[in-house]
Amino acid sequence: MSGCQPSDVPKAASTQGRQGGGPLDANSDLIRDLVSANHILFDQGVLDAFGHVTVRDPHDSQHFLMCRNMAPALVSAEDIMRFRLDGTPVNAEGRKVYLERFIHGEIYKARPDVMAVVHSHSPSVVPFSVVRASPLRAICHMAAFIGMGAPVFEIRDTAGDGSSLLVTDNRLGAALARTLADSQLVLMRGHGSTVVADGLKKVVYRAVYAEVNARTQLQASRLGTITFLSPAETQTAMEAVESQVARAWDLWQKKAELAVSQYK
Repeated sequence: MSGCQPSDVPKAASTQGRQGGGPLDANSDLIRDLVSANHILFDQGVLDAFGHVTVRDPHDSQHFLMCRNMAPALVSAEDIMRFRLDGTPVNAEGRKVYLERFIHGEIYKARPDVMAVVHSHSPSVVPFSVVRASPLRAICHMAAFIGMGAPVFEIRDTAGDGSSLLVTDNRLGAALARTLADSQLVLMRGHGSTVVADGLKKVVYRAVYAEVNARTQLQASRLGTITFLSPAETQTAMEAVESQVARAWDLWQKKAELAVSQYK
């Protein structure tokens, strides 16, 4: 069962005014990029019908933007909503929202440096969430942000046994944020992963290359002992490679728009 099940919310009051979030401009660059982020992550195989990407409101750090509960490939500008960090939608207007929006809000609370978040169930990453003896580590320079090993969130430590594994309230979201700490990626046992960055295009890049790194690590493990990046290499490679994120974004955006056009 995925963390993208619908939840009914009451119709929101007026969104006029900065304090209340203000009306969203569907033609803004940020909204267009958030729509593209959803499409890219679908096209790159990180998201399917489930998973989500958010961006912090650059004009109000106490709000973030996220689409309504829907498949990422189908997102348009009109589907983007504003949320408070406690997960409350500002402009729901009867629309359904993701149950796991608390992942995003609590990370934004805990990490002022984070401006964008992706939660996914990408298939090559999930195995590393359940085998502690084989941590996900940076195996290639493109995924240097993973570092020396991604932390693993064990939901049983907070929710006890028998949970749905979904992060459906602020308490669980805060526990996930504590496990993430100052890392760029946290695995979620038997569920998926969450990656963060200081920008939307960078977090999309990281989500894609987390999956690439996991797939490569699984392949290399069949050949023999792996030589992972050293701590110094992870830092130097991350700074060098992530200065080129726009190149990947431009290509992926064009490819994704062609791919999702068949669903319109």
